[in-house]
Amino acid sequence: MTTAAPLTVGSLLRTWRERRGLSQLELAGRADSSSRHISFVETGRSRPSEEMVLRLADHLEVPVRDRNALLVAAGYAPRYAHTPLGDPSMEVLREGLERLLTGYEPYPALVVDATYDVVAANRGILMLMEGLPEHLLAGPLNAMRLTLHPEGLAPRIRNLPEWRGHLLAQMERQIALARSAPLRALYEEVAAYPAPAATGPGADGPHGDGPHGRGSYEEEPYEAVAYLALPLRIEHDGHLLSFVSSISTFNTPMDVTVAELAIETLLPADPATVKYLRSLAP
Repeated sequence: MTTAAPLTVGSLLRTWRERRGLSQLELAGRADSSSRHISFVETGRSRPSEEMVLRLADHLEVPVRDRNALLVAAGYAPRYAHTPLGDPSMEVLREGLERLLTGYEPYPALVVDATYDVVAANRGILMLMEGLPEHLLAGPLNAMRLTLHPEGLAPRIRNLPEWRGHLLAQMERQIALARSAPLRALYEEVAAYPAPAATGPGADGPHGDGPHGRGSYEEEPYEAVAYLALPLRIEHDGHLLSFVSSISTFNTPMDVTVAELAIETLLPADPATVKYLRSLAP
């Protein structure tokens, strides 16, 4: 039996540099160093300072979680805490997120972690989830499963092929950046879901009633809109709603948990959606 050699800070940095497609010379230029020093660090001939590890990690866009691994491999203490969101010290953050989500109502908004588990959501999101089967709503809720599962929101999404492709491509980019095994497992799960053809009111294509089908909604006639981004076109209670998605993250996070949170807001993409959502507001 053989055991794998322990990962060194040099080998880890070389892996991240190669993932980013940079030469030693290019990285040295960005980090105000020399290609000789970068080579010595990668081969173990030189031990980088803590400041150099963090500088290289910054230029290599290494996720906060993995920056701790680089520091430990170099013989330094982790720099970034990993505090559970339910910890008392996170109370201000939790309250701030809740205020943000509530303030965005009646439009949908949610907060997810690094593997798209939902950590907070507002009433706009709960509205879109109405009628989903219990097995999908059993915690922890996962935004990708809820959206792409054939018993989830997928049959209600009238431009499902385009929206599914967008979500899978988004996950692929994140996997390339972070190389997260849990995220890869989630991607393989949801990518394997059968993609149902959208049918019924508002569906695009020859079998639906959308703009490329045979007709449109009786209550909310389809009106051509010059979308500025790929819209999510989803049915709710006989109405066709259109949203564009915006994702926000925290700037310069100092905690792994905070670094991996993302706030997604769904902005109404047409006047009919604005009118309908406001009509539901208490």
